[in-house]
Amino acid sequence: AAEDEAAVFWFETRGRGAFLHATPLEVAGPFQRATGGGGGQAWVFTSATLAVNGGFEHFRSRLGLPEDVDAHQWPSPFDYPRQAVLYLPDGLPEPRDPHHTDALIDATEPVLAAIPGGAFFLFTSHRALQRAAERLRSECERPLLVQGDAPRDRLIQRFRELGNAVLLGTGSFWEGVDVRGAALSVVVIDKLPFPSPADPVIEARDRYLKEKGLEPFPHEHLPTAVLTLKQGAGRLIRDASDAGVLIIGDPRLTRKTYGRTFLASLPPMPRVYDLTAVKRFLGHETAPEPPKSPSQSNTQAINFEEGEGGQGTFL
Repeated sequence: AAEDEAAVFWFETRGRGAFLHATPLEVAGPFQRATGGGGGQAWVFTSATLAVNGGFEHFRSRLGLPEDVDAHQWPSPFDYPRQAVLYLPDGLPEPRDPHHTDALIDATEPVLAAIPGGAFFLFTSHRALQRAAERLRSECERPLLVQGDAPRDRLIQRFRELGNAVLLGTGSFWEGVDVRGAALSVVVIDKLPFPSPADPVIEARDRYLKEKGLEPFPHEHLPTAVLTLKQGAGRLIRDASDAGVLIIGDPRLTRKTYGRTFLASLPPMPRVYDLTAVKRFLGHETAPEPPKSPSQSNTQAINFEEGEGGQGTFL
């Protein structure tokens, strides 16, 4: 009947199938009912990506948990300042620019040429993925694996076997992928993963939040994007002996105020802005000192010691 005001009803088609969905606008109520309100029971939640900017407010509020829950973070066992570097290529256009994907490929190709291992490209849209695939098929001398060419698990298995491949993926490749060693030496993220405003669930939840007097961006879009970015970044370092480069091709990280929240939530990697510093890191396997932010940036970069990212979290 699609008459429940606490849910958004939507459909999708995949192949020859049609799927009807009823998605709750709030999960706190159903969660509390399913757990019996927590009375007389203990619940433990663990993840490396529960916290946003060092806090658990987003996770706690979404599940309707009380403010006095015990929440703790412990440092990651990985030595991020020595094992990894965050490369923010200077001079990339804004994400909405139609030439953004091409500019990102131009910036990352020299990095690919400097590593013997493989690389992940994680995209926020299939359009960007297809454009990158078109470029790399004609320019990249490495094996190229593209989402859609084979089942996800098969692509990941093949990526491990090859050891020097380039894999292009969207949504499902941002999490749950564990590739250790030099087979994954570079992770490239094209844009900050904000949810699409055209998504029917996002659109309905935005209306729901506004009816409650809340602004969707700070209460929903920003923390959700931060957690997704942490998931994508987490593909890079999977073992104490791993080393690699995380490349994020979104200049909003340093030009927008909210970029500070993303940077503070990432693992504590030194940040660099030019290819020379990246090659220095790859050549000596030691992270260089983070240089100053680009002169045209409107937001001063935060020292990586201030970040809370990369820490295991416990609630």
